[in-house]
Formats: sequence, structure tokens, C-alpha cells
Amino acid sequence: MSRYVEKKWRPPLILILGGSLMAVLIMPIYGAVFADILTPVTGRRNAVLIVATGSFIATLVLGWLLWRLILAPVQALATKAEHIRGGGAPTPLDHYGTPEIGELGQAVLDMAEVLQSREMAVRGYTDHVTHELKTPLTAIRGAAELLEADETLSDEARRMAKTIVGAEKRAERLLSAARQIAAARMPEHRGSVTLDDGAGDLARRFSGIRVEVENGQQNLPLAKSGLSVVLGHIAENAVEAGAKTLTLRA
Repeated sequence: MSRYVEKKWRPPLILILGGSLMAVLIMPIYGAVFADILTPVTGRRNAVLIVATGSFIATLVLGWLLWRLILAPVQALATKAEHIRGGGAPTPLDHYGTPEIGELGQAVLDMAEVLQSREMAVRGYTDHVTHELKTPLTAIRGAAELLEADETLSDEARRMAKTIVGAEKRAERLLSAARQIAAARMPEHRGSVTLDDGAGDLARRFSGIRVEVENGQQNLPLAKSGLSVVLGHIAENAVEAGAKTLTLRA
């Protein structure tokens, strides 16, 4: 489906607002004139009633036009933006009302397309880097294990080999965390969750560290599954650094 707003004539916003103001200004004048004209024929009370009824109908028509041309497109555009924010496709609306709202809608579509393209580029780059680094890390681990198996190594060389193995394992964990964080940006992980919900699972997964939460009722634009991945990576780094307390602040 096209991501471009269909080009067709729509009344400009200044025409709609100007016409509405003119209608509001002229309607009482015409009402008074018609009331004077109808008074000799129908009587003053009936003339006022007829004019009031006509004014009410004209107001309804004017209100419907404003809703149709301004309010409804703006509400639909806000709904579309929320849909795109949740991972939906940036497709144009069926009705924009005015050229100005159409331009705004096209700007929203263009912005969504750029953001989605950037996100896909970051995700693709992450997948590529983690895949390309997997082979050299495996080679490093194999070489370090061979060195550890050599009984002729000095104690210092053996400690160095263990350091290499430990560094390789940490690099593997970091790459795995990078893949998980990139996956957490997928549409299926989008939603809303509070920090308290994610921190509860975190405390059960990492019993060796005390988790403190500040402003935990604040909603975060991420599903619970995605937040669990992000917080898990943070907690792992804290545990490896020897931290005893992890403070999370929304």
C-alpha cells in the first residue's frame, strides 16, 4: 500500500475558519432581519421560534462540517500515530479534511518510515556484528583451552590463559545480551508495563543482589518480555561488577 497521501483538492484551513467566523458573525444579523420580516405574517413569537430553529439547524451543519474537516481527521491521525508507535505499518488515512492536515499526515508517515528504517538498520547491524564475532571468539576460546591443557606452561602463562577464557566468555555474554536487546525492540515486545512489574521478576532471577525501585508505577513504552531482557542485562552487569544493590529509577 502507498505511503503517500493522495493529492486531491481539499478546502484550506483558512477558508474553513474564515467561513465559520463569518457564519457566526452574519447569522445573528440575518436572524434579526428575518424575524422582522416574518413578524407581520406569523407574529413575533412564531417569527423568533422560526429564526431560532433555523439558527439551530445552521449551527448543527456548521458543527458537523468542522468535525468532518478538522476534528475527525486530527483524531484519526492521532490514532494512526499510536498505531505506528505500536509497530503498525505507516499507511495513509482515507480522509484528511484540509491540505494542512494532509501535509501533517504525510510528515508523520515520513517520520515513521525513517524511524523504522533506522531501527531495522540497527537490528541488522547488531545481528551481523554478533554473527561475525562468533567465529573469532570460538577460535580464541579453543586456543586458550589448548594453552590451559599444556602442562609445560608456567603459572603466569596459565593465569593469562584463564584470563583469556574468562574474557571470551564475557564477550559471548555481551553479544548474547546485544542480540536479546535488539530482539526486545521487535513489535511483539511493544506495549506498556510498569517498572515494578519488571523488577519483581528481576529479584527472583538474581537473588544475590538487592533491587530497589524508585517511581516504579511509571508506565514504560515496552512489553514486560522486552523489559525483562533489558533489566536482566543491567542486573548481570551489576552482579559481575560486584554490586550488592541495584537501584532502578523510572
